[in-house]
Amino acid sequence: MARFTLPRDLYHGKGVMKQVLSGLKGKKAIIVTGGSSMRKGGFLDKAEQALKKAKMEVYILEGVEPDPSVTTVMKGAQIMQEFQPDWIIAIGGGSPIDAAKAMWAFYEYPDVTFESLCIPFNFPELRKKAHFVAIPSTSGTATEVTAFSVITDYEKGIKYPLADFNITPDIGIIDYELVESLPPKQVAYTGLDALTHAIEAYVSTAACNFTDGLALHAIKLIFQNLKKSYDGDMKARAVMHDAQCLAGMAFSNALLGIVHSMAHKSGAVFKQDGQTVHIVHGCANAMYLPKVIQYNAKNLRAKKRYAEIAALIGIRGGTQANKVEKLIDAINKLRESVNVPSCIKDYDDGHGGKVSEEEFLSKLEKMADDAIGDACTGSNPRIPTHDEMVELYKACYYGTDVDF
Repeated sequence: MARFTLPRDLYHGKGVMKQVLSGLKGKKAIIVTGGSSMRKGGFLDKAEQALKKAKMEVYILEGVEPDPSVTTVMKGAQIMQEFQPDWIIAIGGGSPIDAAKAMWAFYEYPDVTFESLCIPFNFPELRKKAHFVAIPSTSGTATEVTAFSVITDYEKGIKYPLADFNITPDIGIIDYELVESLPPKQVAYTGLDALTHAIEAYVSTAACNFTDGLALHAIKLIFQNLKKSYDGDMKARAVMHDAQCLAGMAFSNALLGIVHSMAHKSGAVFKQDGQTVHIVHGCANAMYLPKVIQYNAKNLRAKKRYAEIAALIGIRGGTQANKVEKLIDAINKLRESVNVPSCIKDYDDGHGGKVSEEEFLSKLEKMADDAIGDACTGSNPRIPTHDEMVELYKACYYGTDVDF
């Protein structure tokens, strides 16, 4: 039985956050957020004041790290169990929203295990204690409308995608003010993440009539607006905030593919001088997507769908294979236009951290196994063997073509 699930309400526009939060009904609200950007931008204070206007007691839980950890989730759940909120308000990038979704489960079911939540669509029924509002400050993850959360186990160096319709937020707030000050690099990474979401959703084996239109329109908007948004065009940035949400609606219901499987299992596994070299999720997706398209296009249905995407963005004439090649070229040109590297070998984490060839090869076999077992692999058009996944990762490291 197929299912299509979205938040009950989506509010979108400039400055809508205060209006929505001030109209909520309840006694207590906890705000979950990340580092300092929401406080510095004044958005945390605006959210708190709006909730107080709604006559709620407010607790602010700050400091969720990028790539939130199991430890952070459990600490947050403990705070929720003590505070007993009616509403969980997650504001910021994908990390605090993802963390808050997992905290929500442990708040309502303190005895549930993380291992059981890692089984796709195995969450207990939520909303016994609280409802959930998500307010994104980046234009990429679309976690405000999805049934997904990604949590990292740093001891194992693995990102776990949690999947269950129970963690689809009750309310999503798409407020354009929150993305106006995004740094260009973040605009690039999150925008290419959204493009990957839409393309993977369209070729997914779980795609359907309800998701196809959302995915295709998101792809069109992203190709038209990402570079403009990167260059500081605020109208284009508002459109990108909508586009990433549309992509999220598509992939939350159509699911994803092995671009995400590979990104999940390589994002936090490498180290340099004892420190984790994080491959930013959106950047990983941008580097891996062209290689995966080459691999998936051996599947006739996927080839046809990639050719349809190519036609949508203005690629005319030639065979389906020609259109797929030109689609890959268009994706690479868009990636280059926003200064995102093409392969892991050329990646720098912004702090001088790079992935050496020796380190990459030492982790390769396990990464391949872990990626095949990732929750996103099952809906990919082709299911790779271990050896194929190894070769895919190599192509993504060295920047070579895929032809198998």
